[in-house]
Amino acid sequence: MSEQVKIVALAGSTREKSFNRQALQVAVKGAREAGAEVEVVDLNEFQMPLFNQDLEANQGAPDAVNRLREIFKQSDGMLIASPEYNGSLTPLLKNTIDWISRPAGGDPGLVAFSGKTAAILSASPGALGGLRGLVHLRAILSGINVLVLPQQVAIPSASSAFADDGSIKDEKRNEAMLQLGRKLVETASRLRN
Repeated sequence: MSEQVKIVALAGSTREKSFNRQALQVAVKGAREAGAEVEVVDLNEFQMPLFNQDLEANQGAPDAVNRLREIFKQSDGMLIASPEYNGSLTPLLKNTIDWISRPAGGDPGLVAFSGKTAAILSASPGALGGLRGLVHLRAILSGINVLVLPQQVAIPSASSAFADDGSIKDEKRNEAMLQLGRKLVETASRLRN
């Protein structure tokens, strides 16, 4: 029997009641139902300065970056919930990607991303559910050798989209989010073997 697929899951928001963190939990449930080991990362626990190559050259990467890079390196795939800020992804998410994509400790750059599979999702109070930001996230991930699933899920009107149990009230969207997590596990498993 093959080893369990490992997925790292994170939201590009540190807000406690983030809609994207709520949506991510639904996709995580789908990935776990498909048999994956999922590590949900809270970026509050990985504080890092804005990426600065001089800082990196003089002091090395911060400990938080190195710890997070290791989590990504050990994963087969990633679930990323991306809030939309002014039609793009959050500075927090972009900075996180920039830092952990760097070479470190004898590892080449992109070792934490290259050859991995990602599923992307979003939730927003707006009518588009954060879709515009997913376009940019897809381009960034594809540019660093990540296979991004064509399926993606965006939850519009997120301020009223979630039930008390954490599920998405709209059954079709809830199932699509669960299926996104399952599809990530299936694809990552096939690519790993």
